[in-house]
Amino acid sequence: MDHFDWRGGALHAEDVDLAEIAAAVGTPFYCYSTATLERHVRVFDEALAGMPHLVCYAMKANSNLAVLRVVIRAGAGCDVVSGGELRRALAAGCPAEKIVFSGVGKTAEEIALALDAGIRQFNVESEPELVEIDRIAREKGLRAPVALRVNPDVDAKTHAKISTGKAEDKFGIPISRARAIYAAAGRMAGIAVVGIDVHIGSQITTLEPYEAAFLKVRELALALRQDGHDIRRLDLGGGLGIPYRRANEAPPLPFDYGEVVRRTVGDLGCEIEVEPGRLIVGNAGVLVSRVIYRKSGEGRDFLILDAAMNDLIRPAMYDAWHDVVPLRQPAPGAAVAPVDLVGPVCESGDTFARQRELPHLEAGDLVAFRSAGAYGAVMSSEYNSRPLIPEVLVSGSRFDVVRPRPTYDEMLARERIPDWLA
Repeated sequence: MDHFDWRGGALHAEDVDLAEIAAAVGTPFYCYSTATLERHVRVFDEALAGMPHLVCYAMKANSNLAVLRVVIRAGAGCDVVSGGELRRALAAGCPAEKIVFSGVGKTAEEIALALDAGIRQFNVESEPELVEIDRIAREKGLRAPVALRVNPDVDAKTHAKISTGKAEDKFGIPISRARAIYAAAGRMAGIAVVGIDVHIGSQITTLEPYEAAFLKVRELALALRQDGHDIRRLDLGGGLGIPYRRANEAPPLPFDYGEVVRRTVGDLGCEIEVEPGRLIVGNAGVLVSRVIYRKSGEGRDFLILDAAMNDLIRPAMYDAWHDVVPLRQPAPGAAVAPVDLVGPVCESGDTFARQRELPHLEAGDLVAFRSAGAYGAVMSSEYNSRPLIPEVLVSGSRFDVVRPRPTYDEMLARERIPDWLA
């Protein structure tokens, strides 16, 4: 469920007509719903009710400060994967003790920053990283709380570019070697082992891979306790999918996910940590764009939009589908016809959809890409020297620009020409 729907024939974000925002800030722009963000944090909390738990929002999905402030105020912590994200989480008001630091390539500077901040834990991805955290923590006279990320060799049956739990993926420590590496961690003066971490991928649409991975984590937790480790937290990652094709997709609900957690590891007495990102913010955002031209080609028509692959790269990178709807509701029974939706970037890959059935649209008409809140604005770029587009947050009948569109002068001012080229 989200809070984008037609009222009186106009597509609204909560109580705001999206066309009103377009008139105020120009197109294209991203728009996020506060009520949807709050609801999705609450739904995950309810799914894990009765078990000690912490929802750590995976902010790589969308790290806008205003979005972070909403989910933090709703009770979530943050899962970060860089020093920049850690700084953003703190700036948005997330308590350090609710921040988990994941990622395969933490630098010495990032580790030191996280230790100084007093974060909740590091999710350690490799033996060299463990050694480096131990070294830096000892230099600071600290003990770093860690959970080792184990790779359970489970196929999440998702897109190859977002699979993280198979043996050939770059993530985590082979589960077959976990006990030996935990033993080494237990001997390190700068390390405090607190739990186990696992994460198998993103946009997962079936619960079987979770069950397989969590059962392996259960077995490992019991073995590590026998070895004398204080395993009191289980970080079960994120990755639960959302319905991008609303007409024919129905991924598992957080409640069903919670039942898998209860059935597999719920009796271990551990605090459960989860890291949803896409599920929190994906359906809480839309991308609004205007038709520049309608073009007739050889055997097909094109709608050329003012949004492009630099604004929303998912279709070009992942062959991803986004439902596209006009901002003015078509009349009942209105005719539809196939059309290609493309952007103005000089790449054939700048194509959002091919032969999509839509009502007739002309230059000036507005459309919304649904389920665009995750991995949209956060992955955007200034390719073709196109400015980053605004991000807008709606709450009830109010809206505000939470990332303005930079001017061309501001874009150019970030670069320098050396004196010897003057």
